[in-house]
Amino acid sequence: MLFDTHTHINVDQFEGEEEAVIQRAADHLVTKMAVVGFDTKTIQKSMELSHRHEGIYSIIGWHPTEAATYTEEIERVLIEQLQDSKVVAMGEMGLDYYWDTSPASVQKDVFRRQIRVAKELGLPISIHNREATEDTYEVLKEEHAGDTGGIMHSFNLDTYWMEKFLDIGMHISLSGVVTFKNAPEVKEVAKSVPFDKLLVETDAPYLSPMPYRGRRNEPAYVKYIAEEIAKQRDLALEEVARQTTNNALKLFQIEERGSR
Repeated sequence: MLFDTHTHINVDQFEGEEEAVIQRAADHLVTKMAVVGFDTKTIQKSMELSHRHEGIYSIIGWHPTEAATYTEEIERVLIEQLQDSKVVAMGEMGLDYYWDTSPASVQKDVFRRQIRVAKELGLPISIHNREATEDTYEVLKEEHAGDTGGIMHSFNLDTYWMEKFLDIGMHISLSGVVTFKNAPEVKEVAKSVPFDKLLVETDAPYLSPMPYRGRRNEPAYVKYIAEEIAKQRDLALEEVARQTTNNALKLFQIEERGSR
């Protein structure tokens, strides 16, 4: 059993194919997934999917590239949606200095506001960090984000930053990047991250693992990520699958909430 903790089967690239994609995932023993909504449209689609399927959950929030559109009304609606029974975390939130669609000051403000909402509701957070590592770390640390826990989504940094984010209460989630030949630092993270802080994800439709690199990613491919981690840690795939799934269930408090 595998848990894809970050996927976007709610975006246009999967329009009309969602059920087939979910079935292919199940055929590859991906029995649970968290569908991440990051704006009004994708949040609604995520929640529709999670309510239609027992093993699908929602993570919802406001992406940093959309920070300039964040309003009091959006926050009010988000707070209502976050209390839905199938929502297990808030995100993806964070900082993105690569696309530079919103000033850094605006991104930081929206990031902090969402962390505070998540803490009030007792929800873990899913973090997007692109070319903003130091600022992302500082915001998380200053806001004591680890109080409710969270995920460094699609982690692609080195073990130095792995330790820094672990120290403030975050989990490390590895994506298809760990399978790339030109990602030795991420392979080293796969070896050394504490087993109880490790998660797996696809970030579909992006970051397809080998041997599908360059093609559309989908949740079924999380198996290849788990296989690479198993190889790096000299473990059986089944052990990696079991541990990472249990880590996700614990972080998302799914057992406590009931199977729904």
